[in-house]
Amino acid sequence: MSAPQDLQAHLILSSRFENIEVAERTLLDLCAQAECGGEDEYWLVTALREAVANAIRHGNHQDPSRRVWVDFAIRDRTVTMRVEDEGNGFDPGAVPDPTSPENLLRPSGRGIFYIRQFMSQVDFSRAPHGGTSLTMVRQLRATTGRDRHEKSDS
Repeated sequence: MSAPQDLQAHLILSSRFENIEVAERTLLDLCAQAECGGEDEYWLVTALREAVANAIRHGNHQDPSRRVWVDFAIRDRTVTMRVEDEGNGFDPGAVPDPTSPENLLRPSGRGIFYIRQFMSQVDFSRAPHGGTSLTMVRQLRATTGRDRHEKSDS
């Protein structure tokens, strides 16, 4: 069976950590339709969870009256996810490098680093709502008959 070539979803979430699960479930449903491989799916979900958690915690300061927008698009084996918050924005270049010796034991500060490792392209900009817009892109690996067979065996 061939996967659909153009899948999209748009979510507007209140800034509650339990809404990370809503965004994750939406991504997993889209990935199932697009026949994403297990490894791609894992990295996409991990990046999405980090991005939405950062929007809730750092962007919107856990204010449930503030919203987080999440957009998904899967086209031609490319997944694009955009997460926007209503915060004050920030300079991603000013975030300390978590691999520097003085930051290795810090309990936080690795989310952006991980997102950059897992995704093919990561761009920060000012959101139309005034906060931060994070766009993440990942090229999906080509699925083989073996990948689909392994998925159906689980």
